[in-house]
Amino acid sequence: MTVYVGLLRAVNLGRGTQVRMEDLRALLSRMGFAGVQSLLQSGNVVFETDDRNERALEKRIEDRIARELGLRTDFFVRTGKEWSAIVQGNPFLQEAKAAPGFLVVTVLKETPLEEGWRDLDRAISGRERVRGGGRHAYIVYPDGQGRSRLTPALIEKHLKTRGTNRNWNTVTKLAALSSAP
Repeated sequence: MTVYVGLLRAVNLGRGTQVRMEDLRALLSRMGFAGVQSLLQSGNVVFETDDRNERALEKRIEDRIARELGLRTDFFVRTGKEWSAIVQGNPFLQEAKAAPGFLVVTVLKETPLEEGWRDLDRAISGRERVRGGGRHAYIVYPDGQGRSRLTPALIEKHLKTRGTNRNWNTVTKLAALSSAP
């Protein structure tokens, strides 16, 4: 069986986006996934399955969440090995140590073109720094995300794909959860 990290996009942020983690865990268990665990209340889960097609797996889970929990949103999956590689590939080691809440990993649905990464770099008007590759990006928000002009909408506009953010503390906790025996 393959261990997966799963991320729901934009849940528990306000009316109409509420998903109880107990309900999400129960739904994934009913779908036949093993070892389902959640982390925090923001749509982070770890589970095991024999399914190998990540795109089909994401779609299947998105459709069931919409049908059974009444929420249409994106669901992102990465294998435990992919998640470990994200942690190991962090180019902002000092920031991760000094201010992990200001370092974010953006997990993306598709791999952006190089042109998108260049466009995003040119669009940054503040002190934020982005390093991206494949289906994820590392972003440092030295002044915090709340007032930054480097918003998820701007990132998605330039990269031409949807994404979801997790701060470094959550990323490393998910790595520990997905690698636990």
